[in-house]
Amino acid sequence: MAKELERAIDLRKAGDHKESNELFMKLVQKFPDNASINYQCAWSFDLLGEESKAVPFYENAIKLGLSSNELEGALVGLGSTYRTLGEYENSKRVFQMAIESFPNNRAIQTFYSMTLYNLNEHSEAMELLLKCLIDTTTDEKILSYKKAIDFYSNTLDKLWK
Repeated sequence: MAKELERAIDLRKAGDHKESNELFMKLVQKFPDNASINYQCAWSFDLLGEESKAVPFYENAIKLGLSSNELEGALVGLGSTYRTLGEYENSKRVFQMAIESFPNNRAIQTFYSMTLYNLNEHSEAMELLLKCLIDTTTDEKILSYKKAIDFYSNTLDKLWK
């Protein structure tokens, strides 16, 4: 199994997504209860633009139990995939779980803000994005306004008359 898994990952890294996916599908058939293989298979469907086929593999991988690092990636993948399929409430649920488990992961927060946007929760989406920006940027001009951006991040609709 280890050699086949490594080969499938190498094929993905080389950009041969179709062959990689075919190998992952064979691995899932051989090892249906292997969480890591299910996760890798889901990822391979995402890379092919076949998001709806990725969902059951992400869900199964998470249910079976992944390492912390793989769980982080699977939650991003599943939440993002749900969003691209228009399943915004499912996406929101997954990202909320992901943020609870990985509160310092800015990629999760960024993808979550996209879901909030799709749910017309624009204020929350902007607040989250602005906080991600000021907490991660190295741009000196933005950092010179960090306090102001932070202050306004959750009061964007307020008028100062």
